[in-house]
Order: sequence, then structure tokens, then C-alpha cells
Amino acid sequence: MSGEGVCDEEVYDTVYREHAPGLFRFLAYKHGNEAKARDTVQESFLKLWEKCMDVLPEKAKSFLFTVANNQFLNEVRKEKVRLDFSKQSGTTQVDHESPGFKLEYTEYGKRLEEAINSLPEGQREVFLLNRIEKHTYKQIAEMLDVSVKAIEKRMHKALLKLKTLLHPK
Repeated sequence: MSGEGVCDEEVYDTVYREHAPGLFRFLAYKHGNEAKARDTVQESFLKLWEKCMDVLPEKAKSFLFTVANNQFLNEVRKEKVRLDFSKQSGTTQVDHESPGFKLEYTEYGKRLEEAINSLPEGQREVFLLNRIEKHTYKQIAEMLDVSVKAIEKRMHKALLKLKTLLHPK
């Protein structure tokens, strides 16, 4: 195989034939849902094609499994945010809240989810790992193989963008 990445269709097809079945099994086990697993396999191979010049054939398997696992984790985090928010909104402490307050609370939850989803992937990932999963900056830096300073910068930018989106002047 060449040292020019996996952009050559024959190389890409070979990578697909060799790794798609194993990637599917891995994701089907993690998701517990074959349709979601197939979708994630397709998305992973799409990302591989988008980055084909940067990925050597011998690194393709690692790239695919990393992308697929990150996509799976992002879905889990999104679902956790939805569940956590629905639990909070479903168990309000005060029974005499006005319908207007409840509507505002629900609307804010929707805006919050939309704002988080609108963050660039790196910022969203750091925000969710820290604020939802409760990982430290150091743990996140090790997971993502970047410096703690890079994590701090991503979090700072994420918080600024969320503040702007949620509290416009």
C-alpha cells in the first residue's frame, strides 16, 4: 500500500473490506442497535474519505475505530444531557409555578441543548466531558492527547459562545 494516504479508490476499498465488518460488530455491541451501528460505520468511513490524504493505510483501522468511538461517545453525552435535563424539569421542587415559568424553563432547556450542539466539535467534546461527565481538564487532555492549556482554551471559548447564545444583550 502506498504512503499517500487512503485516497486511492482501490486502497480505500481494501480498507473498507478489511475493517468495516469488525467496526460494525464493535459498534453493534456498543450501541445495542444495528441500524445505529451501520450509520456510524458509514459516518466513520465518510470521515476517513474526507481525511484520506492524512491517513496512511496502516493507520486507517485505528483512525476508524477512534472516529467511531468518538461519535458513539458524543451520542451518549447528548442523550445524557437530554435525560439529565428532563429529570430536572420533571422533578421541580415547587408545585405552585406558573405555566409561564414552566414554559420558559422548557424553552431554556431547548435553547441550551441547541447552543451546546452548535459548538464546534472540540469545544462541545471538552464541555460535555467536563460539565456532564465530570472529568478534570488533565483527564480530558490525556483522553484527547492534547495539552491541558488546549483544553482550558477550548472550554473558555465554549463558555463564551454559550454565554453569547444563551444571554444575548
